[in-house]
Amino acid sequence: MAAVSVQKDWNPGAYARFRGLRLRPALDLMLAVRSVGGGDVIDLGCGNGAMGQSLRERYPGHRIVGVDASPAMLAKARETGAYHALDESDIADWSEDRAGLIYSNAALHWLAGHEALFPRLAGMLAPGGTLAVQMPHQNNAPSHRVWVSLADELFPGRVDMSTGPGVMKAPRYHHMLAEVGEFSLWETEYYQVLGADKSGHPVRRFTESTFARPILAALEPDEQAELVRRYEEVMETAYPRRDDGTVLFPFRRMFFTLTV
Repeated sequence: MAAVSVQKDWNPGAYARFRGLRLRPALDLMLAVRSVGGGDVIDLGCGNGAMGQSLRERYPGHRIVGVDASPAMLAKARETGAYHALDESDIADWSEDRAGLIYSNAALHWLAGHEALFPRLAGMLAPGGTLAVQMPHQNNAPSHRVWVSLADELFPGRVDMSTGPGVMKAPRYHHMLAEVGEFSLWETEYYQVLGADKSGHPVRRFTESTFARPILAALEPDEQAELVRRYEEVMETAYPRRDDGTVLFPFRRMFFTLTV
């Protein structure tokens, strides 16, 4: 089992390892947008810029602006040449006047206070503009839950997940946003095939660069190794490998669009 490398900033290479699997829901979200106002198209939490070129091609009459707090990710986004502008900002504090589209794929679940956040984002839209959001909704699945339960068991009090990624129940989003504009909410479970990986269980490799990143970052290297060892033992039962080493990995995501 390979050593775990944890960085304070996001690791673009680790994140991009499963680029194709992460790109599919991002494209599904973009294709669900039915209306764009007259302002900029904002890729909110743009990461390494994986969606920049697709957004530029789909909305040729708009400025494409990427927003992210990670310098490492923004450096990769800049290399794509897809964005008219890139803004290094904490998306919790970011604001815009009259955006045509605020598109956010797999980013806003990292922020707390959704009851205030989403109405505030909706208020930044131009008439006819859309807020389009996709958030992983996987916290109760073994792939995510076991990271937290094992960390609590092995290192009690060391890991604070109160600021970790989270999503409210669907009715709360509907109650909050349905009267603001035209609101559509749905979930999709993607059955992903993860490739064989000699360095560890494929589900560990998928989750360690995203959900597990703040958990591992709170631990010392020897503690990280012990947590990973125990986690992989559980994953072998929860998501058994096939003879060729691949794993079928169901992954649930929540989507919504709001047009004002």
